[in-house]
Amino acid sequence: MQADPSQRDTVYRYDLISCHDCGVLHRRRLLAPRDKARCVRCRSVLYRGVDPDLNRIAAITLGALIIFIIAQLSPIVRLEMNGNSSTSTLPGAIAIMWGQGMRAVSVCVALFTIVFPAIELCSVLYVALGLRGGVRPPGMDWLLRAVRKAREWGMTEVLMIGILIGLIKMTSMSKVIIQPGLLAFGALTLMMAVEASLDPRLLWNAGDRLGAGVPLAQAERDALDNKAPMLACHDCGLVAADRGRDGQRCQRCGCKLHRRKPDSIMRTWAYLIAAAILYIPANLLPVLNTDSLYGNKDDTIISGVVYFWDTGAPELAVIIFVASIVVPMLKLAALSLLAWTAQRRSHWRPMQRTVLYRMVEFIGRWSMLDIFVITVSVALVRFDAMAMMTPRPGALAFCSVVVLTMFAALEFDPRLIWDPIKNKNGVRHV
Repeated sequence: MQADPSQRDTVYRYDLISCHDCGVLHRRRLLAPRDKARCVRCRSVLYRGVDPDLNRIAAITLGALIIFIIAQLSPIVRLEMNGNSSTSTLPGAIAIMWGQGMRAVSVCVALFTIVFPAIELCSVLYVALGLRGGVRPPGMDWLLRAVRKAREWGMTEVLMIGILIGLIKMTSMSKVIIQPGLLAFGALTLMMAVEASLDPRLLWNAGDRLGAGVPLAQAERDALDNKAPMLACHDCGLVAADRGRDGQRCQRCGCKLHRRKPDSIMRTWAYLIAAAILYIPANLLPVLNTDSLYGNKDDTIISGVVYFWDTGAPELAVIIFVASIVVPMLKLAALSLLAWTAQRRSHWRPMQRTVLYRMVEFIGRWSMLDIFVITVSVALVRFDAMAMMTPRPGALAFCSVVVLTMFAALEFDPRLIWDPIKNKNGVRHV
């Protein structure tokens, strides 16, 4: 899997790949379907044995985009209480949150559930159709960069779970009638999962192959032979020689290249400290107010967990407790450990710390679960004098904690874990 300078005449730009987690340089190999290529040092998955079937990609993405539009325009459910009814679409729910003064929260929900998934689907469809026609579509590199960023923040699957939890909670006060929007969101969640299995770098490589491959420039070939410094683009994966100048950009996608993310540890600490400060009011302040015939009640995150536990739904209580309380706390602790050990250039358990970082990246978005439950509840429980739900300041604090911890995870450069570790077996890192 290591780059072999002896085969320099056959090396193309897309043949080299740098590990995202530790920076080791590898040469691509052909893999059987469903096989995985793993890093020789940290064992992270580099790529999978799947060639991009452009017809399949276009068909799946087009289907997901159609369902996405249906899900956004269709009502999710209808609630009925004493002859009155209430229904809402997802954009309608976001508009209600905006009208209730939770503008920052409504913007976050709109971005995570509408804007970023739309960017991902439209961009992949446009690029796949262009490549399918045998041309490299204009703006392809910029759009595929946007796809990678959108996937980091898109939360369709979290929204789906949040809707289901909100509906279960509402069954105690009203009759719940399923509407087409809920079914569409269920189908969209499955199709987005299939679409997300595609690595955008496969489309970049497919675009390069349209020109019969782009050979390494002389600077890259010399750097590869002489083991001189090289840089890897974190967006498209292209490996380039380090020319030793500020502002060097990737020749394929235009992304600014750095050996390591600038001020990674400092930025990570800044986001973590801000999130830790807001974590206290996020759990102490009420996140939702319910005004009904049974009285007026403010709910915190903890009281929501207690409610589901007392009403015979311990599974939901555990889900909310883990997603809304345990996960943010563990993220703060885990990222603090990673930042502290990287800052000290510690040699302590680099493999385990890398696995910990991957876990933090994976579970980060699930903390938004409670915000989505609040959004759905506020939009649907609007029966004037009989029942009304409104968001409270704790929702803003909690949403801020989730966003800040996600920023902290994105700013941390996992390659810093491995920089103090002496290379073994001659592996090459960038």
